[in-house]
Amino acid sequence: MPDNKLLYKKMPLEELVVLSQQEDYKALEELIRKIQKDIYATLSYLLKSNDRLADLTQETLLKVAKNIQNLKNPKCFKGWLNNIITNTYYDEVRKKKNRPETISIDYTCENMNLAFKIELPDPKSKPIEKCITSECEKLIKSAIRELPEIFRIPIILREFQGLSYEEIAKTTNTSVGTVKSRISRARLRLQDALKNQV
Repeated sequence: MPDNKLLYKKMPLEELVVLSQQEDYKALEELIRKIQKDIYATLSYLLKSNDRLADLTQETLLKVAKNIQNLKNPKCFKGWLNNIITNTYYDEVRKKKNRPETISIDYTCENMNLAFKIELPDPKSKPIEKCITSECEKLIKSAIRELPEIFRIPIILREFQGLSYEEIAKTTNTSVGTVKSRISRARLRLQDALKNQV
């Protein structure tokens, strides 16, 4: 008898979505496992700091699990997921506006590296190349975080999530022309911010 875990691991995303909607909890577990790094990565670029990154990733995963039944077309899963991610982000922004400024005194917690790496290590890469790659990634992430929200969200959805202009327009509630313009302006700002650093 084939190993069920291996069977689920080999399934395409769409099939896992359909099975999850049929209350197959093993399929839902595998679906969550497959999407969690993408959610984490997307939120890491949207948020200005990593303070709430793990919490918001978990929040997003919970929303996916709770609402998977509401998705009418499994082929639209990626766009649906990105709507959940951006709505979770917007909810956090709204909460922050209503939350008073605080200073964290939990020093050890802030310095614990709980985040996992998104990129896979290149076995051929030399230590100096790894160091340069890591530094470049930090500079790019920092530059993206400095972009105004109206530019940051479309560029992340396009470059990191691979959404089409139409999907981004739907997610951000704007026109395709506006999306193209904002992505173009975001790229120009990033080039300008990084030209002396990369």
